[in-house]
Amino acid sequence: MNISARLINRQSEHQILLRTGELEHSLQIAPKSDGFGSRTNGGELLFLALATCYCNDLYREAKRRGVGIKSVEVEVSGEFGSEGEPARSINYCCSVEANAPKEQVLELMRYTDSVAEIQNTLRHSTAITLTNCDVRELPENTPQR
Repeated sequence: MNISARLINRQSEHQILLRTGELEHSLQIAPKSDGFGSRTNGGELLFLALATCYCNDLYREAKRRGVGIKSVEVEVSGEFGSEGEPARSINYCCSVEANAPKEQVLELMRYTDSVAEIQNTLRHSTAITLTNCDVRELPENTPQR
């Protein structure tokens, strides 16, 4: 499954296009108040990715086991230090309402943690490479930020 995210940012314009396979949709995130960049930072989006992955995978695994889940609440937190430092102390907690015994749901939650793709990507690291850089020079009298 091929997944991509595309961000296009200009003054007061912030577009996000997401694609999984052939399915594409957009996500609305406001630009910064000065109009350049995103009001939401990468750390928040990283933590949202962890929460979203766990939530979706929990429903997937519950369905496979015939466990009916009524609701899921996931909270991810961690710390970032100085510029360029990776996140540390990333933790997440989850609350589930389900029509199954507590021990069965706890086992489901632990199992889901072990197969959650975003969690496993960060736990096992993966190479991330900057490729295909392009620069379009503007005429000298073009206003810049």
